[in-house]
Amino acid sequence: MSERGTVPALAKGAGLFCVAVFSQVVAAVVLVGMLLSSVGMVFLFPATVRLMRRMTRLNRRLVAAWTGTPVDEPYLPEPAPPVPIAEGWYRDGRSLYKTPLIPAFNRRLNWLLKDSATWRDFGFLAADMWAGGLIAGAPLLLVVVGAVQLAGGNLIGLTWPLLAIASARWYAPWALHVYGVIARTFLGSTEKARLAQQVDRLARARTEVVDSQAAELRRIERDLHDGAQARLVAVGMTIGAAEELMESDPAAARALLAKAREASSTALQELRQLVRGIHPPVLAERGLGDAVRAVALDTAVRTHVSVDLPGKLDAPLESAAYFAVSELLTNVVRHSGASEAWIDISCQGPTLRITVRDDGHGGADPSRGTGLAGIERRLAAFDGVLALSSPPGGPTTAVIELPRALSVSPRPPVTWRTITTGICWSLCWIPLFPQGFVAMILKLVGTPEKSWFLALYMPERLQWPTIIGMIVLGAGMLATASVLTARHRNAKDAACA
Repeated sequence: MSERGTVPALAKGAGLFCVAVFSQVVAAVVLVGMLLSSVGMVFLFPATVRLMRRMTRLNRRLVAAWTGTPVDEPYLPEPAPPVPIAEGWYRDGRSLYKTPLIPAFNRRLNWLLKDSATWRDFGFLAADMWAGGLIAGAPLLLVVVGAVQLAGGNLIGLTWPLLAIASARWYAPWALHVYGVIARTFLGSTEKARLAQQVDRLARARTEVVDSQAAELRRIERDLHDGAQARLVAVGMTIGAAEELMESDPAAARALLAKAREASSTALQELRQLVRGIHPPVLAERGLGDAVRAVALDTAVRTHVSVDLPGKLDAPLESAAYFAVSELLTNVVRHSGASEAWIDISCQGPTLRITVRDDGHGGADPSRGTGLAGIERRLAAFDGVLALSSPPGGPTTAVIELPRALSVSPRPPVTWRTITTGICWSLCWIPLFPQGFVAMILKLVGTPEKSWFLALYMPERLQWPTIIGMIVLGAGMLATASVLTARHRNAKDAACA
């Protein structure tokens, strides 16, 4: 790593240490608020939790920006507002209230108390400085101590600058990574929270899909009633009139039968279009890739299609992806003014990703029309998302992601790399932190307490080499675990690409 990258790493570590110190102050305020809430001032608890969550949200943003470790919010979905019963009262347990104030407060209080993320947030704020803050700020501490030793003319002053440079060049980035892992452990989403959030999203998506399907059924009924059904009724009436004229006016009867044949042909074409709109035959027979290619051939804009899929998808998911792409292409033709469009269908692990891009004038906004909102509702049923980038002047890029759309390959067997990674991640903190940095601080302070620090039991001339060796050993184990983890992730992504 270059010196240009070392200085920001040291600065980020110092910044995270300062945030960890401030977290101690917030944790103290939160503790006072919780104690006051437990003795009767329960109205303070929601405000205390809001303060705590604002601080942990700041930690999540800094960890994601400075360590490159994204940390998802683990909070359970907020409770729905209370709904009045038929008489207009609001029920909370066995009590009835005229206003929703107390039932809403009780629901919110119960939600905050039973959410395990509330107590994990408090544990992180209380332990941040001692768990992650010292690790993140340790590289800068080494540099400062080395500079002080060198300025004081100490005999070991030549060793400290080397140790400081080594820590700045090698340890600082790994310290940030370790801090990110600790923060993700405390502040990341748990399986229970992820399941609750997914259930909440699916419940909302189910409501939207049911409404959308009801509207779609009404549209089909209207199209059948006003289109094919009316034409078939007219055909029947025309044939009846032709039967009456068959004996008296054969020429007029033949004209009516010709008109009936044309009407029946038009009705058949409308029925085919209606069926194609429900589920295209090409999609059922040849899959998503060929169905999208068929839509692209019928599009007025020149469209380039690239498909890289390992196999056929489930029929409901294919249908959702197909109609989403069809709606996006329709928007390109009607509103973008584009001359070309590009469609890329690929996978990233089990996630299906579809990118639709055009060279139009841009300015697409989901809030101004029902087409894009309809796509989002259709994808939400499969926990999918639509990301749209359409600045004024273009180009417009729409990305559809459907997680768990593809089958995941079986778990790879345990190898020596897996075992080595687990051992290094589990044990690297022992030589690095207690046997290295803590022993170094005790040595500098000159305390007679030796406790269980190995270096302090060594002869005087071997104590500093032992401390430095412990730090190097821990940093090496941390680097090995990080490199093996990164290689495994890259190999996994390359296997899917």
